[in-house]
Amino acid sequence: MTSNPVTVPISTAATMVRSIFRDVDFRCIPVVEEGHLKGLITRGNILNIFATKSNIEARGIMARPKLIFTPEMDLIDAAHNLLNAEEIQAPVVESNNNLTLLGILSVFDILKVLLKEGSKTSSKTLGEIKTENVVTCDYQDHISTLWDKMDESGFSGLPVLKKNKVIGIVTRKDLIKSGHTRKIPAEKVMKTPPIVGTSMMLVDEAANLMVQEDIGRLPVVKNPIFIKNEPHRAKESEIIGIVSRDDVLRSYIN
Repeated sequence: MTSNPVTVPISTAATMVRSIFRDVDFRCIPVVEEGHLKGLITRGNILNIFATKSNIEARGIMARPKLIFTPEMDLIDAAHNLLNAEEIQAPVVESNNNLTLLGILSVFDILKVLLKEGSKTSSKTLGEIKTENVVTCDYQDHISTLWDKMDESGFSGLPVLKKNKVIGIVTRKDLIKSGHTRKIPAEKVMKTPPIVGTSMMLVDEAANLMVQEDIGRLPVVKNPIFIKNEPHRAKESEIIGIVSRDDVLRSYIN
């Protein structure tokens, strides 16, 4: 788990919380009162704050966590709970009767531990675990459209297409860092060239890539034109699926 995470009091202005998300690479920020957990604010929650000034406080945008873990919980059980709840992280507290916050346990944390321990997936490939119905966006789509697609689909990142070719990836983090203007097109905030995988890439290789590069999803493509000296980055490719950290973790624990 990530110990001693950055937290905010329940009375913190929502605009201040947004600034923290912009400055530091957090996927969630716990809301506390006298050290005790009250809720979580995620990137998805913060995207609802449009104004430069607002009277809304952290208590007004936080959500009650679906899951709460304690230190003695088995790591694989925690992984199953996260996947079943469709959550990417959960707070860790002292005990069920003592909500003193100790840290945050995420899918990323668990995957990193499994790889460190030498876990393997029996030669599974991305072609076997990919999702084929991919939600994408166009390079000219405005940020407001991207936010709507993420909100409706529940996905925190989208492949960006130009003439039906993948040219980038845009995430909630990119939208938060872009500022207040919702008319900016995807091509101005996306990460490019994107890191991609093919159907024949081993899940183990994809897992290591996700941990090393700290990415949450991997477009599965065909006919990629890779960047010289960067074998996993393609300036364009044809998308045939996508694999998330959840998909990869599921391959290790099932």
